[in-house]
Amino acid sequence: MPQMTLFAIFAFALGAAVGSFLNVCIYRLPAGESVVSPPSRCPGCGSKIRPRDNVPVLSWLLLRGRCRACGGRISARYPLVELLNGLLTLALFLKFGPSLTFLVLFVFCSALVAITFIDLDHQIIPDVISLPGIAVGFACSFFLPWLGWKSSLIGIVAGGGSLLLVAWLYELFAKKEGMGGGDVKLLAMMGAFLGWRAVPFIIFASSLIGSIIGVTLMVVQRKDAKLAIPFGPFLALGAVLYIFFGKTIILWYLNLGAR
Repeated sequence: MPQMTLFAIFAFALGAAVGSFLNVCIYRLPAGESVVSPPSRCPGCGSKIRPRDNVPVLSWLLLRGRCRACGGRISARYPLVELLNGLLTLALFLKFGPSLTFLVLFVFCSALVAITFIDLDHQIIPDVISLPGIAVGFACSFFLPWLGWKSSLIGIVAGGGSLLLVAWLYELFAKKEGMGGGDVKLLAMMGAFLGWRAVPFIIFASSLIGSIIGVTLMVVQRKDAKLAIPFGPFLALGAVLYIFFGKTIILWYLNLGAR
């Protein structure tokens, strides 16, 4: 088997394994519980999950989505998170190869997966992920020539500052809070990992996608403009789109405008 194929398989397995840990973070962080202890357990009966039943994706399929101890159903979202993180890690590897960039963006995207599902469930973005993420992203910028510490630092200020300004203006005119501080810190983290050039793209892409999905949900559910929709997942999607397609989309847009 070719070496790159083995690396690709390893990348997927690594992402899926980390995805299993992300499931623990998604479940425990909002509750203020430790993500280290106790070991993984059935959400229904509390039984400790054996190592053979904790293989990402495969164990859930072999057990048909049920706990071996009590027979209770285990949500399909557990293997979904593992599969999503595995495929995302594989895509990063195929794009960047075995490099420091791959490792850094792997950490970044794994954090985005956890943030996305926590925000969907609880409409919060834990500081325990975003604040250390800002520091890690900035530290990594010293070792990534394509990023650089200046671009990372400006990205932190521009990312956090732009959303902070939007949130302040919205609250000023609407007389209510429209964007949480978690979104501000999240975009600052994105600026740290991806640099200031990514910030405008992420804001535009996330706002566009969020508006389309938000309007669709309001029509389908017959809700008014007061429908609360977490913005973190859209920011995360915008960041992933920038990583894989950002330059292509930007060049296409610039060429379109030059016609």
